[in-house]
Amino acid sequence: MMTSSIVQHVSECFIKPLHPIPDSNRICHLTTWDISMSSMNYIQKGLLFKKPNSQQDFIDNLLNKLKHSLSLALFHFYPLSGRLVTQKSQDPPSYSIFVDCSNGNPGARFIYATLDITVSDILTSIDVPPVVKSLFDLNKAINHDGHTLPLLSVQVTELVDGVFIGCSMNHYIGDGTSYWNFFNTWSEIFQAQGQGHDHENVPISRQPFHNRWFPEGYGPLINLPFKHYDEFVSRFEPPKLRERFFHFTSESIAELKAKANRECKTNKISSFQSLSAHVWRSITRARHLTNDRKTSCMVAVNNRPRMKPPLPEEYFGTSVDTVTAEATAGELLENDLGLVAWKIHVAVTKHDDLEIRKSVEKWLESPVILDLNRHFDPLSSVAMISSPRFNMYGNEFGMGKAVGVLSGYANKCDGNVTAYEGYEGGGSMDLEISLSSNVMTELELDENFMNAVSVNNMLGASRGHTLNEN
Repeated sequence: MMTSSIVQHVSECFIKPLHPIPDSNRICHLTTWDISMSSMNYIQKGLLFKKPNSQQDFIDNLLNKLKHSLSLALFHFYPLSGRLVTQKSQDPPSYSIFVDCSNGNPGARFIYATLDITVSDILTSIDVPPVVKSLFDLNKAINHDGHTLPLLSVQVTELVDGVFIGCSMNHYIGDGTSYWNFFNTWSEIFQAQGQGHDHENVPISRQPFHNRWFPEGYGPLINLPFKHYDEFVSRFEPPKLRERFFHFTSESIAELKAKANRECKTNKISSFQSLSAHVWRSITRARHLTNDRKTSCMVAVNNRPRMKPPLPEEYFGTSVDTVTAEATAGELLENDLGLVAWKIHVAVTKHDDLEIRKSVEKWLESPVILDLNRHFDPLSSVAMISSPRFNMYGNEFGMGKAVGVLSGYANKCDGNVTAYEGYEGGGSMDLEISLSSNVMTELELDENFMNAVSVNNMLGASRGHTLNEN
């Protein structure tokens, strides 16, 4: 069933903001953080829901409400309905990218598709089924492709007994915080429809902040020293990987945190830093690296609260950096968890306002476009991305609480670890780990790693009762 099932696209349209975008908002400029994402894939995240039983015209009503609430959400998050534009000159070389948010753009793509599998087929699989990638549009697209592709594409896929709502969002337009702020607002508008609010004006609790940040004396248009995008844009093709979810309860994470802090005689190491250290050590052990082999753990960090003054959490754009902890394989495996967690803690805490501003100034002097081909070693590195702090399971679209959060093709590499809010909340986490097949097998056989894992299949066992509801 799983191998033969193919996603069938049934219909496609474009959704524009319900109200016209004011002329004053017609141009959205891109910052150094945005532009550095030129060669990365779109952000691809989505929610899996159980389909309610015996509701006549359910899918037609759902699609209509999704489209209308999306058009309202796009009015608030108007850059998502735009297109990229480049201004360039040859002498001196100059290449500037911005977002045209004018009302003449077609808007965001909206796809309705079907797939002849069940929710259980997805959730009870050991590895993430390959068909999950087909639940998203714009696979393999990179952010610079937004000159000709939509900056947001929503795919709603109807399963036998469920619905998956997946979004592909251009990383020029926003990071994970921006993505989930948009998704949360879309859900809020959807739920407010039919609850006494004006059909065309639904109030939202958190207005996006659209004034993008530039250091004093720079912006709003950044000129890149290039003549053509071929000089800075590249594409990454990952090798064949196994992708699998591992579930960590709040109790398991608390034990790791207590252990790390006890070994370092401190109380400063966070839950996520402790878990990241555990994963970094375990993957390094599974790779059987020589003791002198250098390894690294890259952690994505949100710049908003680190700035002085801090940027609003509603800042809509990319405001994220990666910090790196380094050690030899011998250092990781011959020392305790606390030492490794402390390395990550130091790397994160050093990333303050001064460091952020220094890195931005350095980038402006010599722009660096992130490239997984050059900036990530798949043989010895681990990358911790996304955040369990994002509100994922609070999004509802008339089908109750989602039973799973899934990601698509985007930016997967050997050693990539995507963090999600745990289904039961309370500080639990799900980690989606991508590794070569032989390393994943070694990780699964590692008792030290698996002793902290509470679920040995993908997602379903931690929410088995949910699969039997309705």
